[in-house]
Parts: sequence; structure tokens; C-alpha cells
Amino acid sequence: MWQKEIYLNGFAGVLPKVNIDLNKLEMAAQQAMSSKAFAYIAGGAGNEDTLRGNRQAFEKHKIVPRMLRDVGQRDTSVELFGKKLPSPFLLAPVGVLEMVHPEADVAVARAASKLDVPYIFSNQASRPMEECAAAMHQGHRWFQLYWSKSNDLVASFVQRAERCGCSALVVTLDTTLLGWRTRDLDIAYLPFLEGKGIAQYTSDPVFQKMLDLPDDAPDMKRRVTYQSLRGLVSMVKHYPGGSFFSKLLSGKPIKAVRTFVSTYSNPCTTWDDLKFLRSITSLPILLKGILHPDDARKALDHGVDGVVVSNHGGRQVDGAIATLDALPGIANVVNKKIPILLDSGVRGGADVFKALALGATAVCIGRPYVYGLALAGEGGVTEVLRNFMTDFDLTLGLSGFKSIAEITPACLAGGPS
Repeated sequence: MWQKEIYLNGFAGVLPKVNIDLNKLEMAAQQAMSSKAFAYIAGGAGNEDTLRGNRQAFEKHKIVPRMLRDVGQRDTSVELFGKKLPSPFLLAPVGVLEMVHPEADVAVARAASKLDVPYIFSNQASRPMEECAAAMHQGHRWFQLYWSKSNDLVASFVQRAERCGCSALVVTLDTTLLGWRTRDLDIAYLPFLEGKGIAQYTSDPVFQKMLDLPDDAPDMKRRVTYQSLRGLVSMVKHYPGGSFFSKLLSGKPIKAVRTFVSTYSNPCTTWDDLKFLRSITSLPILLKGILHPDDARKALDHGVDGVVVSNHGGRQVDGAIATLDALPGIANVVNKKIPILLDSGVRGGADVFKALALGATAVCIGRPYVYGLALAGEGGVTEVLRNFMTDFDLTLGLSGFKSIAEITPACLAGGPS
């Protein structure tokens, strides 16, 4: 058991690679990351009320442990889309991980595969999905899709996801426009303008063809400064293939950023667009960003295969409902017809227990694994995941239950008896 291994390692003078306490983990990661990287990863929208609200929602629910039950053998496994997983965890898509660690998404992919935890590849990844898939071997992977203004590009992303073994698509609905992210705005920094976090695009054949078309992207010309020259160097370095000067002279690195900015997300997307997605793939489709029961009902009506209750970690709408507060109403509508995943604010095994009690099938971990990546690369991600898995297993047993199937609203104070 991982808990015992930590103690035995300590007896030999070997301490964990990352902090066990999640608050200390974040503080340590802040010291390891640049100020720009930490602002991008840790920040929320507006006054960050939603960011805080996600945690407050978990804190107000209380577990009521039961005693004298045989919990010597416990089963934390879940089944999603016909595949049995050892624990109710997935890794949420987080973009621009090159800001955090040189191996970026590939290090996360290896850690996820090692522990049999599904990794949802980010649409805004720093490494192409094919590279991450190769690092995972037979590990479970899904793909997050931002709906581009180009349906040809959407189709290309989906086809690539299928070819590299992704077993589900997660369509992010809540980022058709970029939220008012005050920490990023205070330092006037957006990593995509430096060519970071657009590897899925620059590695895509349809996107490459778009670079040969007449340029109608927004004008990004500004007064030449030392900072803008550094940004240009970054664009060129992050563009794939060729030498630095051949890429610079081609003009494609700059055009790639301009094209990305003008096409990456489509605020005109509607429910009717889901027909197009279903017409081009047989993979399970989950909708990420569902917070209202009526939207969960529409998801069922449109034949989607799952929903992700998410407010994007508090990064999009300040003052939005906390995900755990939204969960019971959505679970009531879904009524176990399709899986419900939950993210935003999950910070320990007790949080996972509460989410499952209120109707989630599984949960997605986001910022904590990124902090582990910042501190210790692949090993840091692995330890963060093992900490979550062990914490949940112990919470399950110490609360008097042997399996996830036994977790119900009655496990929480105020729930039905």
C-alpha cells in the first residue's frame, strides 16, 4: 500500500518527491514555476469567487462514517464505456504544460499509463496527441475538443484522436470565448501568442493547409520591442520542423499563431452542431461544462454518451455555481442513464467520496497533477495520483464501505436515511 511505502521510505531517509498536503503542494509549485506559468495555471476569472466557491461546496458537505463493518478488502474500481478502471479518477485536460515542465504532456501521459488512469489529452497541448499516445502504449486516453470555426479542422482532430487510440471525445462547451482571467490580464500575458500550447494545430495537416490560404487573421503587428522580439523567437522555436532561420523566413510560425487566434474556438456553436460531430465519429461523446439540469436534459435528448459537470476550474464565469452544488440536480435528471464526471475543486479523497455520493460516476483531477509535474516531472504526477488514490481508498474504508457501489447520498450528513 502506498501509505506504508511512504512511511518505510521515510524510515530510510527518503522523503516524497512532492508535498502530500495539497495547500503546501500548490505553494511549493508556485516557487518552482515562473510567475506567468503560475498565473495561468492557478488563476480564475474575475474576483475568483467561483474558484473559491468550488472548494466551499466540498467543505460544507460532511461524511458520516459507519462503524464495525468488514472493510478489510475494498474495491475502488469503476466502469466507463465498457472498460474497467482501478479507481474513479481521470486526468483533466490542462493546456500549455511546457510552461511547467520541459516534457509537458508526455510526462503526464507516462504517469497516467503507469497507474491505469485515463488521460484526457488537451486541445491546447504542448505536444501532439500522437506523441502522448506513443508514450502511453495501451494506456487509456481520451481527447478534449474545442470547437474550431473550421469544421474541417474539427474533423481532422477527431480522426487523429481515433487513429491514436483515444476511446472518447470530451467537447468543452464553456470556452467559446476566453474568460476575464485577472491574473493573466494583470501581467498582460497569453502563452498562445508565443506559439505555446498549439501543438495539436501545428501538427495537423488541415491546419497546415490553412496556413497556405490568404491571411484574413487579425492584425497582430505591434511596435518592435525587446519583449516582442523574444515572443517572435518563441514562436519560431515552438513551430515544428526545419532550422530556426528557415522557419523564420517562411513566415509560418507567425501565421500559425495568427490563424490559431482567429479560429481556435467558435462562440456561434449550438446544440445542432452535435449532429455533425456524431456524423464523423462513433466514439463516445461527452459534453464538458454542464451546470444546469435543463442542459443535462438536452444532452440526453441529443444522444450524448456522458456529461462533465465543470465550471472550468473557475476560469470562465466568475460567480458561477460550484460544480458540487450543481451535481445533485444534474444527477437527478440523468438518473444513471449516462456517466457523470465532475471536475473543479477536487483536492482529496474525501472530495471524491462526496462527489460520488452526490451522483458522480468519476472525477477529474486538474491543477494538483500540474503542480506535481512542476515539482518532479513524471514522478511528481505519479505521486500526486497515488496520493489521491490512496486517500480515497482509506476514506472509503474508514467510512465503513467496501465499494463505490455502496456510496450513496445517505453517506453524507443530511442525506436520506
